[in-house]
Amino acid sequence: MPTRRRALLILAALAGLAQLCLSLALMVGSVPIGPIEVLGTLLGQGADTTREVVCSLRLPRALAGFACGGLLALAGALLQVLLRNPLADPYVLGISGGAGVGALLAIVVGLGAAGINALAFFGALAAMLVVFGLAHGEGGWTQSRLLLTGVIVAAGCGALVTLMLSLAPEDRLRGMLFWLMGDLSQTGDPRLALLLLLAALLAALPFARELNLLARGADVAQALGVEVRVLRRGVYLVASLATAAAVTHAGAIGFVGLIVPHLVRLATGNDQRLLLPASVLAGGSLLVVADTLARTVVAPQQLPVGVLTALIGVPVFLFLLGRAVPGRG
Repeated sequence: MPTRRRALLILAALAGLAQLCLSLALMVGSVPIGPIEVLGTLLGQGADTTREVVCSLRLPRALAGFACGGLLALAGALLQVLLRNPLADPYVLGISGGAGVGALLAIVVGLGAAGINALAFFGALAAMLVVFGLAHGEGGWTQSRLLLTGVIVAAGCGALVTLMLSLAPEDRLRGMLFWLMGDLSQTGDPRLALLLLLAALLAALPFARELNLLARGADVAQALGVEVRVLRRGVYLVASLATAAAVTHAGAIGFVGLIVPHLVRLATGNDQRLLLPASVLAGGSLLVVADTLARTVVAPQQLPVGVLTALIGVPVFLFLLGRAVPGRG
């Protein structure tokens, strides 16, 4: 089977899976809705109550979940190439920690959803700039220097988060903990998250060939004409902004950016032209499924979606850790 045809079939299958996951998210809940009713509602028909549940509650949440899952998976795929480590994760560079500090500060001082999102995003950007600034020494930066700097910044952010949790009023602790564990229940209009996902994917795809060469090593890529320093900066910037956007919209949701790109790589190979869009579709589907379970497993009570992704991610991470080969991207 030709490579191009195989790639198209894989992407078509993943797109179908994403559509199925989104459809289930619209049907499943405390008020079950059949597929025909859902379709009619999306076409502007059906009862007002059904339209309210599907169009105002479930659809925006499902689309936001898909966008955030896609952003995290894309960031994970890019960072695994950048660091040449198949177990690299979007949160390893401290970006999530910076967003957490900003979001919890906003909650402590009593800001609304807009203020929480704004401070979370600025916190993520601040962490990104700090990591990049500290990791960039006289001779540029290496994968190990960037990784170690990110771990240190993440640890510092974690200490600040713990301090704020210990000093926060009791009536705000629940909201803070839900944000830290990932929560899609407060997401609003998903269009911005979807646009950011599309923009990040379109920014990364033109450099798929260069990323394939970078995965083989910086020396090999440079010998074949790749501007390695510029490419590394671009990959770091896109991955950081994608992580910041996802964390801002959905809180700290772990393991999606770790397990999805690695599993997709095991199934499809390491060609970034296929891996990047496939990771977006698979990551979005995974987070939609996890969020659907989070709001239905113990309904009417809702679980933080990060709990479900962790329960899925921990055993998969241990499996991948056993298979990891040092030095391979």
